[in-house]
Amino acid sequence: MSDPLHDIRIGTLVSGNGKDPAGYMKTILPHGFESFQLNFWQKLGDIPIPTLADEVNAVLSGSDAVIGALGIYGNPLEGKDIDRETVAAWETLIDNAHLFGTDVVAGFTGRINDKPLPESLPRFKEVFGELTKRAADKGVKIAFENCSMGGNWVSGHWNIAHSPAAWELMFNEVPAPNIGLEWEPCHQMVALIDPMPQIRKWGSRIFHIHGKDATIRWDVIKESGIIGEAEFAYHRTPGFGDSDWTRIITELRLVGFKGSIDIEGWHDPIYRDDLEMTGQVHGLNYLKACRGGSTFIANP
Repeated sequence: MSDPLHDIRIGTLVSGNGKDPAGYMKTILPHGFESFQLNFWQKLGDIPIPTLADEVNAVLSGSDAVIGALGIYGNPLEGKDIDRETVAAWETLIDNAHLFGTDVVAGFTGRINDKPLPESLPRFKEVFGELTKRAADKGVKIAFENCSMGGNWVSGHWNIAHSPAAWELMFNEVPAPNIGLEWEPCHQMVALIDPMPQIRKWGSRIFHIHGKDATIRWDVIKESGIIGEAEFAYHRTPGFGDSDWTRIITELRLVGFKGSIDIEGWHDPIYRDDLEMTGQVHGLNYLKACRGGSTFIANP
């Protein structure tokens, strides 16, 4: 019998550029993580991806955990050497995603630096038109994280996929069914956008989810706005922020989402450093409870 409870898995992020990604997974796997996203920053370097896949699969063998997605975060739209390495990393991860048992490769769109957002669209179409075809040929979906990386409509670096208006433009430029979003509520909340309606409208485009929340300090906003001395918002580990993840997961199920919610840690202002894994495991168990628990119980 199938297990519909685990159509949505709860996991965490792991740095592929770290010293021993597979060893890190082995250490934290007993805490109950059901999936992992293996992430790389800007380039793969000399990491032998097939070897890494073998190491990761050996760790996950015998467990029910999976690789929910691979990720490469850089700027594939600019022309520096490091940017070309980012494009090459997209290609390599797309080509090798099957070795990890996943069909999602995620990252930033990139951006033409310090230009208004629409000026990046021709280059976005050039780069991701080809990458999307490459991914489609291999049964892979491309998902863009909805992080502004400090940018806005007028200028910025790294990413244009940070608002619904940008998504409309992107998907018009590359109208392919295998191009979508790596969504999380946090990035919308810190822009003072209600994230909930996005699930209903964009659910078919959500391929992977980062489990990250936010706390909005409305008292600060009312007193000094969003450009005052005091911080008006914090990124949070799920379970410590403002979002009702029971509602989020309910809406995700209603639009037919099946995939992983992988916790993006290392941002919470309280549960960090020595409390990092304490916070992540709390978030893991909180998200499982919001999903309906850890154990599927068949109807009699």
